[in-house]
Amino acid sequence: MSQIPYKIYLTEDEMPRAWYNLRADMKKKPAPLLNPGNGQPMKAEELEAVFCSDLVKQELDNDTPYFEIPDEVYNFYKMYRPSPLVRAYCLEKALDTPAHIYYKFEGNNTSGSHKLNSAIAQAYYAKKQGLKGVTTETGAGQWGTALSMACSYLGLDCKVYMVKVSYEQKPFRREVMRTYGANVTPSPSETTEVGRKILKEHPGTTGSLGCAISEAVEAAVSTPGYRYVLGSVLNQVLLHQSIIGLETEAALKKYDIVPDIIIGCAGGGSNLGGLIAPFMRDKIQGKLDARIIAVEPASCPSLTRGVYAYDFCDTGMVCPLAKMYTLGSSFIPSPNHAGGLRYHGMSSILSQLYADGYMEATSAVQTDVFAAAEKFARVEGILPAPESSHAIKVAIDEALKCKQTGEAKNIVFGLTGTGYFDLVAYQKYHDGEMNDYIPTDEDLAKSLALLPKV
Repeated sequence: MSQIPYKIYLTEDEMPRAWYNLRADMKKKPAPLLNPGNGQPMKAEELEAVFCSDLVKQELDNDTPYFEIPDEVYNFYKMYRPSPLVRAYCLEKALDTPAHIYYKFEGNNTSGSHKLNSAIAQAYYAKKQGLKGVTTETGAGQWGTALSMACSYLGLDCKVYMVKVSYEQKPFRREVMRTYGANVTPSPSETTEVGRKILKEHPGTTGSLGCAISEAVEAAVSTPGYRYVLGSVLNQVLLHQSIIGLETEAALKKYDIVPDIIIGCAGGGSNLGGLIAPFMRDKIQGKLDARIIAVEPASCPSLTRGVYAYDFCDTGMVCPLAKMYTLGSSFIPSPNHAGGLRYHGMSSILSQLYADGYMEATSAVQTDVFAAAEKFARVEGILPAPESSHAIKVAIDEALKCKQTGEAKNIVFGLTGTGYFDLVAYQKYHDGEMNDYIPTDEDLAKSLALLPKV
């Protein structure tokens, strides 16, 4: 057996004391958010009507490489961090591959995912500003669960607009949010003006993250003492999630391991952006020659089939315009899709890096993703979240390529969380009731035709 242990742990003293801002080292900075009214870059005072002031500063800062983690957030992190980097010896054996497979496991907290890393940070800044509460959206429910937990810890009110199809398919995730005191509303709903408009235009719609974002933003700006917080896509979120990559980098360095392939699932970009941050810095600076692969669902393929353009961040078209790979803000994924990863666009940071050729992207159909999840669960003893299983699928593919070539490559992927609240999806897969919906070119053309003219 190799000297490398099954789990590589950092001590509390080795946990990073600052978040890393990848934008500081990017040769081309992400395009700025634009005001949809005048087409000009959003000013801090405009964003502060929606977001917390300190978070706006983080959102707009392209130059500061590190932001110190506040003590209260750092001490909260200690409850579940540092998270382990696991050598997947059993999966390697099952695949009979010479590849060395590692995964960064983010499921060791009650919320069940990496989302808590940013939830506690955003809740902290809301509390610091003296706010009464926050509003947000959630897709599969991981972000809403994490935020409700963070708000409960800090004594903040939490209003969650949950994509309707997930609200109905994932009642247990919803109940965890309610246990932590959150108010959870299926979206689109009759509780907001934009929700009523969407329901009128799309009767019977099962919703999307774009719909839920619109409702959450309206609720925040129309309620005194509230601000809106987001679980992915934004620069500030990728900043907070950089702790995943920083810990991964430190754990690998303990055993002089240099990654050859780094893989993450991609919906809005939070976990992928966090995982790859320090490695992408080294790649940009010519210090690392690793392949970085984003894996997205074939049913919502923004990187692989979208266009790189300015688009609304939400279906109701009330948010700023972001330049990103997008399927169009009116695109609503098929309700058959079991995981999260349902956002119509991709982080501006990751979109810029992809456009510049620093990373690859691929998509996977749902049944293949669940086949990989099952294979992983049977040998590694963790039931993975459907989102993470997209990365597992491609990690297995790359390991099997190594079997053919005889190369002992180091493959690292992000295991964003557990799938215990996703058992309905697993049941559909096992019962043969899961299908692989892939939007047609005509489907995408309809939403892309509505892109704003910028």
